[in-house]
Amino acid sequence: MRAQATEFLRALRRHRESGAGAGASGPGAGGPGRTAPPADDVDAVRALRRAARRISGTLHTFQPLLDASWAEEMRPELAWLSGTLALEHAYASRLERLLQALHRLSGSSAFPAPRPVGRTTAATTATSTATTATVPTGVPAPARPASPDRGSLTVGAAKAGALLDRQLTLARTRAHSTALQALGSSRFHAVADKVALLASEVPLRVTARPNRGATAPETTPCDLRPLAAAAEERLADAVTALPLVAAGSPYNAQALVHGLSPDPAPHPQDAPWHQVRLLLRLHRYALEALVGADAGDPGDGVDVRLLAAGEALDRHRDASEAAAAAAQAARTPRIAPATAYALGVLHADQRHEVEAARYAFQHSWRKEPIRLP
Repeated sequence: MRAQATEFLRALRRHRESGAGAGASGPGAGGPGRTAPPADDVDAVRALRRAARRISGTLHTFQPLLDASWAEEMRPELAWLSGTLALEHAYASRLERLLQALHRLSGSSAFPAPRPVGRTTAATTATSTATTATVPTGVPAPARPASPDRGSLTVGAAKAGALLDRQLTLARTRAHSTALQALGSSRFHAVADKVALLASEVPLRVTARPNRGATAPETTPCDLRPLAAAAEERLADAVTALPLVAAGSPYNAQALVHGLSPDPAPHPQDAPWHQVRLLLRLHRYALEALVGADAGDPGDGVDVRLLAAGEALDRHRDASEAAAAAAQAARTPRIAPATAYALGVLHADQRHEVEAARYAFQHSWRKEPIRLP
């Protein structure tokens, strides 16, 4: 926890030295004719969010060993800070994901295909390399005739992309303004002060009955293994409750039928998977605390199965939220039928991505654990 608190303070200093993102404070930050946030500021905010998330996760797992009143005050504040700082990046990633999917589905040249956000998979790289290798140099690739469905999709893809860009860019701008206000608020400064104290000393639980003649309060011995085992048990129970039999097929027709429901409420099958994602993260943080991993190398002591399962659940979360954004855009009043059709196809495509992520999770989870060297 002291290492993560030090990382938090280091990221806060980098954020202040970079100018606190003043270049992107105006409406529509990142849009045409406006200055994007400096790279140092983006990295500093990401490091702040990461450190706050890890401290909050450690507090959640090992709270019985810490001072009760201090832990109860810190956890909601760190969760507020981490969630506030994550919104802007989430909206930007969601927009790029949806525009890329629209371009892939329609083949339209009305808007360029955006670059993918985050790490690219080895399968995507291998596929693109194989495609390039099979086409001789100087010979144009044979144009495949567009199907009637793709032609209909192309008509509304450009307007659907413009609608998504308008809605998600506005949400991103509001999230950026909210983050700037949060980083300048007294609430954030109070959190930073407590983290600064945490960097020097972790407030452990005080024993109820100190020894006779003791001049200072005693602290209980810190055995992390029982609490880390409890976090692992909670994760195992949550995974057991998942419909892994249905997720064992790359095409879950029942889930897709529910995904196409007109109900604007969140998808009922997604919540348990999101909960498993949070519990898996807490389990990974507990393992890091057990092995004493450095803050800059969080992968030490974590088996490959957990890493692959976590990446699959991250893709599940991204696809689920992107599908919800497409459905929300399709409910915009007075849009053209072609635009609504394109958004509906986009929504179904992202729900297919959700099922693919569930399949990848169950495939990696059932493998034997492999420890990293």
